[in-house]
Amino acid sequence: MAYQINITDADLKKSAVNYRKDLLVMPVIAAEATLQHMTPRPGIAGREVLGQLSGGIELGPYDPNRVDDSGVKIEPRTLETFLGSVVKKFDLNSVAKTVYGSLTTQGEALASTDLSMQVLYYLAMQLGQNLNKHIWDAKRNDSGTTTVDLFDGFDTITAKEITAGGIATGKGNFMQLDTAIDNSNATDILMSIYESADDNLQGVPTKMYIPFNVYRAYNKDYLASFGNVVYNQQYKKTFLEGTDNLCELVPLVGKKGSQFIHLSTKSNMVYGYGDGLDSEKIAIEKHHEFLLSFVATMFFGCQFETISKERLMVAKLATV
Repeated sequence: MAYQINITDADLKKSAVNYRKDLLVMPVIAAEATLQHMTPRPGIAGREVLGQLSGGIELGPYDPNRVDDSGVKIEPRTLETFLGSVVKKFDLNSVAKTVYGSLTTQGEALASTDLSMQVLYYLAMQLGQNLNKHIWDAKRNDSGTTTVDLFDGFDTITAKEITAGGIATGKGNFMQLDTAIDNSNATDILMSIYESADDNLQGVPTKMYIPFNVYRAYNKDYLASFGNVVYNQQYKKTFLEGTDNLCELVPLVGKKGSQFIHLSTKSNMVYGYGDGLDSEKIAIEKHHEFLLSFVATMFFGCQFETISKERLMVAKLATV
């Protein structure tokens, strides 16, 4: 049975206004596969100073004259979000039919669905797919035109800190692997990374951010090493063996081709976004007889809260 899709550019414009804030958050939701393992800072336009308190403070035998004046300091890091923009022309009928078909396949009644809103959600979600892909390798380029040019991703920040000396073996937050990871050594190498981390980092729940090929190698190596033990009912490890489930293995699409493995806490991996700030925009414009333009501006950026050894360990992969 054929259905008439009744939706106009006026409907879309109205929905863009009515659902503006929800739509501006959709790209972040679409990147959930990666961002669920990080900590959000909503409502940031431009720069915000992050930081970790440092400086020892401890009890000693009672002495009314003893005063600890060594001081406590904040080691600041700057989370910077950049304003990105897109103007995407699209054919309303084609997009509407795609969305409509998806809804009816799922058994949703069109009468209960604001189709114009769903069309806008569909378009906004497309933006998030590239955020998910480039959260690691993005590199800010003012003259760029794509998501990879919008902000500095975590791998880019890492490389800059290594060059500057902030992440280094002597700092206790870096190690250089001398052997490539494969199906025969992945369990040992990932454990060596974990055991090289500061005791404070090993003592709290952490996440090890890795490429999928490293994750697959780990599972295959684990299967070969422990395949016959009674408790191993499935060969899909989500935590690093031997860490009492403190270290979660997090394979990510955006880590493909990365030269780094990161071990950190979720709270230390920070991303900022506008969350519907007044300077952000979602709109539908018509400048063509048959095509509409999806216009969006939004803020996004990421940063480590701290690169201290107590919160971060970076391993650089060996070159093959």
